Amino acid sequence: MINHTALKGTSALRALAVAGALIAPTFAIAEDITLKSADGTVNVVGEFLAFEENAYLIKTGLGELRISAERVRCEGEACPVFETATADVIIAGSDTVGLGMMPLLLEGYAAFNDAESTVTATATEGELIAEMVGDQGFGDPMGSFLVSSTSSGDAFKKLLSKETQIGMSSRRIKPAEARALKADGAGNMISPSQEHIVAVDSLVVIVHPENKVQELSMEQVSGIFSGKITNWKQVGGTDAEITLFDRQDGSGTRSVFQNAVNGGKAKPVAASATVIDNNTAMAAAVNEDPNAIGFVSYAFQRGAKALPLVNECGIKMVPDAFSARTEEYALQRRLYLYNRTDVESDAYQDFMTFTKSSDADDVIQKAGFIGLGVDRTEMSLDGNRARALLTSDVDAFEGGVMREMLGLMANYDRLSTTIRFRTGSSRLDERALLDMERLISYLEASPEGTEVMFVGFTDNVGAFGSNRSLSERRAKQVMDQLSKIGGDRLASVKMSSSGFGEVAPSSCNSNETGRRINRRVEVWISEPANS
Repeated sequence: MINHTALKGTSALRALAVAGALIAPTFAIAEDITLKSADGTVNVVGEFLAFEENAYLIKTGLGELRISAERVRCEGEACPVFETATADVIIAGSDTVGLGMMPLLLEGYAAFNDAESTVTATATEGELIAEMVGDQGFGDPMGSFLVSSTSSGDAFKKLLSKETQIGMSSRRIKPAEARALKADGAGNMISPSQEHIVAVDSLVVIVHPENKVQELSMEQVSGIFSGKITNWKQVGGTDAEITLFDRQDGSGTRSVFQNAVNGGKAKPVAASATVIDNNTAMAAAVNEDPNAIGFVSYAFQRGAKALPLVNECGIKMVPDAFSARTEEYALQRRLYLYNRTDVESDAYQDFMTFTKSSDADDVIQKAGFIGLGVDRTEMSLDGNRARALLTSDVDAFEGGVMREMLGLMANYDRLSTTIRFRTGSSRLDERALLDMERLISYLEASPEGTEVMFVGFTDNVGAFGSNRSLSERRAKQVMDQLSKIGGDRLASVKMSSSGFGEVAPSSCNSNETGRRINRRVEVWISEPANS
C-alpha cells in the first residue's frame, strides 16, 4: 500500500530538521520548495515545514500556507518522497484522461464504495497516487492507485511491457498495437472485456479571447496547421502573423485532430509550430498570446475562445454534449481504458466496472467530459434540421420522403442514443451494446404509454430507394435486438421503426468519416400528454 505520510531517505531527515528549526532555528538550514498545479493556477515558493493530512505546510512572505497535495506537485530537494512501488493498480497513458478525468473517477469510485480516497500529486509531473480506505476512512485499506499521465501511445507501450494494468487512451488502439499485445499473450484488445469506452469528448480549436475571428472552415484550419495560411488577415482577422501551437507525436489528441481536419490524410505541420506537452499547457499558451491558435479537449478550454467549425458542405459545427453523444461533431472522439487479460487483480477489475456504469456519469460530467448517459432534445420544426429539409433542392419523390419525416418529427423528441454499425457490416459497433443497456435503463423509467421509434439513415452511396429500404431494415434490427435484451423491462413502452435513407445527413458524404456518421439509427421518443 502507499503510505502518504511516510517520508524516506534524506527527505525524511530534512523534514525533521525543518521541524526542529521551528524551535531552534540556529541548528537547521531552511530549504525552499515550489508547489505547482497542472492547470497553472498555483505556483508558490516557500520554506517546507511539514507534510500532514495530505497537505503541504510552507512558510511564505504572507505567512504559513497549507496547500492540498491533491492539487499540486512539489519541486525541490526538500520535497517529501512517496513510496509508490507497491501500488495495487498502475494506470498509464493519455494525459487527457489521466489529468482531466482520472482524479475525479477515483474519488467517485471511492464514494460509490463508501470509502475515503486520498489523492496526492507526486514530484513527477503528470503523476498522482491515490489510497482508498473503506468505511469512510475508518475501515480497512481497499487498494492504492498510481496514475501516470503521458500520451496514448505510451499506454500501449506500457501494457506491452507489463508496466501498467490499465492503459488510458484518447484514441482507439491501432491494429499494429493490438497485434503486438495479442502476440504477447495480452488477449484481444478490442473485445468488450478489454476495450472500455468511458466517455466521449470534443476537440476544440481555440484562439485568444480577443481574436476577432468568429469561425473557421475545416479547410482553413488545415491550411493554418500546414503552414499554407500564416496571417490572420487571410481568414478575416487582423493583420498579424499566426502563432501556431501543436501537440507532440504520440499524443492521441493530436492524432484525432490531424485525421479530422485533413480528411484522414497525413499532412506535415508547419515547421514554425511550437510543440506543447499537454492540454492544460496548450490552453495557457493560447491565452497568453493574442495571435495564437491551438486545439484542446473540450474540458480544457480554460477561458480561451472556442471557434465553431464549418465543414465542406457548409454545415456549422458547434461542440456541445448532445452532438458529442451522438458523435455528429467532426472533431469528437471516444475516450478509452484498456487492460490485459493475463493480469489478475480484483481492484482494477472492480474499478473498470465502475467507470462504465451510470454511477460514473456525474463524475465524468463534473470533470468537463461527456458521459455515455442518455440525453434528450426537442426536434423543433424551426430548427436547423427542419430548415435543411425544407430548403433541400430535390425531386418530388425525395421531397415527399422529407415531408414524411417532418411530419413525424413534430410528434417526437430525439434521444442522444445513436446506434451505428461496423463499416460494411450488419454488426453493431463497439459502443452500441453499451448504449443499448443505458437506453433500456432510461426507457424502463418512462411513463406508461411512452412511444419509441427507431429511425434509420444511410449515406448517399447507392440508389435512393435501396438506401431507404436498408435504413428501414437496420432500424428494425436495432428495435428487435433492444426488445430481446430488455425483455419485460420494456413492457410499458410501445416500439416501432422507420427509415429515411440518405435524407437529413449529419455530415458530408464526401469521405468515409462523414459517411460513417450518416449511417445510423436514431431513437425518437414521445410520452403521453399527461405524464
